[in-house]
Amino acid sequence: MAESAKDKKYVTFGEVMLRLSPPDGEVLFQTPRLAATFGGAEANVAVSLANYGCRVEYVTAAPNNPVGDAMIRELRGLGVSTEHVLRRGDRLGVYFTETGADMRPSKVVYDRANSAIAEVGPGDFDWDAAFDGASWFHTTGITPAIAEGTAAAAFEAVIKAKEKGLTVSCDLNYRNKLWKWGKTPQEVMSGIAYCVDVMIANEEDCQKCLGIALDVDVTSGKIDASKYERLAKKVMASFPNVKYLAVSLRESVSADWNNWSVVLASRDGFCVSKKYEIRDIVDRIGGGDAFGAGLIFGMNQWNPATPDGAQNAADFAAAASALKHTIRGDYNRVSLDDVLALKGGDSSGRVRR
Repeated sequence: MAESAKDKKYVTFGEVMLRLSPPDGEVLFQTPRLAATFGGAEANVAVSLANYGCRVEYVTAAPNNPVGDAMIRELRGLGVSTEHVLRRGDRLGVYFTETGADMRPSKVVYDRANSAIAEVGPGDFDWDAAFDGASWFHTTGITPAIAEGTAAAAFEAVIKAKEKGLTVSCDLNYRNKLWKWGKTPQEVMSGIAYCVDVMIANEEDCQKCLGIALDVDVTSGKIDASKYERLAKKVMASFPNVKYLAVSLRESVSADWNNWSVVLASRDGFCVSKKYEIRDIVDRIGGGDAFGAGLIFGMNQWNPATPDGAQNAADFAAAASALKHTIRGDYNRVSLDDVLALKGGDSSGRVRR
């Protein structure tokens, strides 16, 4: 019997933060209330995979205080292993977010300087132990953007993962507000990209992190998916180890009305998922991470080297990320059955009894 996605072990590495959000679509400090939860790109991927029944190890650094304890306790409660979380530093990074509506966009304000993860460097993590029994490693371009040490640690991790035969995926996740420590995103991420098997990126990520441009207007509310086949060919020509490029296509009509689909390209194939019209977005933050996790699960559940397998993987990723837009907080708390039902065509929202 072929090994399924649930039979494998996955490892993710990055920063988890304390998220503070006003309730009920309010702007920040409209009333003196903020809901405190946790989130972060790579942790979000780990939680999704755990929800699908997978074995997941999350690697990060967190302060040895009650805030760090609460973060670890929550991840463990969601089924994510935290055995290799490094307990050090004085604080967990914080970010404030308010949910947009109609023409008012969602906003994010970071307070993550000098966080525990910002103080790590190469040699701080036991990658041999973390990767023991694993087949897949995932990280993002957010982690190298934090500090010179985190960039070096991320590069060390992808090198070690490749040496041990793991598949490496990376969501380039360009964040303009973070790249302040000296090197440009292209200088750092181009080096990491040479070790990546599965790249997740949009057109801005590719331009800012790899120097590869695509002429597309993402603010028009209409995206030509076929253009991304050209983007994939450019990426794979520049980075010979990249076997797949996956892109989420967000057509933003307004803050709470998006059309959502994904494309998955290989060196000899290209497919487009079903498109979802999401008219009442609850929370779009974490949607890209839900897409990444759905893609990872899908590529391990179905063989992406075949047309049917690639289509199934893309459709699963699109369904998973569409559902995330209905969930408050960073984490996509839907089950495998939820995603499979939507992938299979059940978008009625009828009560299940």
